[in-house]
Amino acid sequence: MQSITEMALEKSDRGIFTRTEAAAWSGGGAARIDALLKRAVAGGEVLRIRRTLYCLHDRYTHRRIDPFELAQRIHGPSYISLESALSLHGWIPEAVQAITSVSFERSREFDTPLGLFTFTRVPQRTLFAGVARKVTEGGGSYFLAHPLKALADYVHARRLDWAAVAPVVQSLRVDEELLAGLTADLFDELAAAYPAGRARRFLAGLRRDLNV
Repeated sequence: MQSITEMALEKSDRGIFTRTEAAAWSGGGAARIDALLKRAVAGGEVLRIRRTLYCLHDRYTHRRIDPFELAQRIHGPSYISLESALSLHGWIPEAVQAITSVSFERSREFDTPLGLFTFTRVPQRTLFAGVARKVTEGGGSYFLAHPLKALADYVHARRLDWAAVAPVVQSLRVDEELLAGLTADLFDELAAAYPAGRARRFLAGLRRDLNV
């Protein structure tokens, strides 16, 4: 009889799998699959990320599971935004401890063996406006907000009344040269994506200051 670890090595998508997938591989009943998963987790071979979602320990995959890819599997639809996106793009100097995402769904937080993952609800007409698909070294993928969208999400999520360049530069230490490279097309796309509120006021004020 194969263990869950052996089955996941053969059949999982880059080491990430669900309880439903594991049950299909084993062909057994609920009690059997739960026992197999419990044994694998207790032995440190498999990590329980959240209810029904698991991944192999990196000693079996020989690479660290990409946390940005994992975020999309934990809770979705969602995309990497806020501090994580700004840091990944090199727009803020600080290291970010949590993986921060934005979602249509209610805000959630998952403290996992691979780190803290937060998902913040930001109301939008089009969730993936200003978002690009990125491919990981392992062949997986995730969705990443453009820095301007990450800033608009940040203003909404942190309940900030920003509507100018100054607070972005002073509070987040974003380089003004990066802001100067923003385009009218991107402002148009994002302004149409957000309903009236902090994010749209921020975009309008920032655009005015930048004369875009």
